[in-house]
Amino acid sequence: MAITEEAFVAATRRATARVNQTPGAIKTYFDHETARVVIELNTGLILTFRPQDVEGLAGALPQALESIEVSPSGLGIYFPELDVDFYLPSLLEGFLGSKQWMAAQMGKAGGKATSAAKAAAARANGKLGGRPRKPKVAASPA
Repeated sequence: MAITEEAFVAATRRATARVNQTPGAIKTYFDHETARVVIELNTGLILTFRPQDVEGLAGALPQALESIEVSPSGLGIYFPELDVDFYLPSLLEGFLGSKQWMAAQMGKAGGKATSAAKAAAARANGKLGGRPRKPKVAASPA
């Protein structure tokens, strides 16, 4: 299937419109003083975050975070030392990670939460015998 000149021009127009409507990075760097990654957007917004809050950057050494590249469109951010890249709209949409990763982070935070209500529920559940055990599956004969 060959792409016609008209289809190519139309696709280029759509891509240009999308880039113009989407916040894009114009500058990014790692700030050693605050230990945060800084992304300056073409909208004037400056986004800063701790590397440990972002999928793929958790545990990275500051030296590995110093080298950051912005794609020509401004929609991609690449950390060559870590071979990690992000699509900026997705990064902003999922807030610094994929939906699955963010859900796991929320679960970790929720599991660590303590409150009187949570402690009371755990005690009440314990009086009922605790969490039901999973049924054991008999080994199939070989």
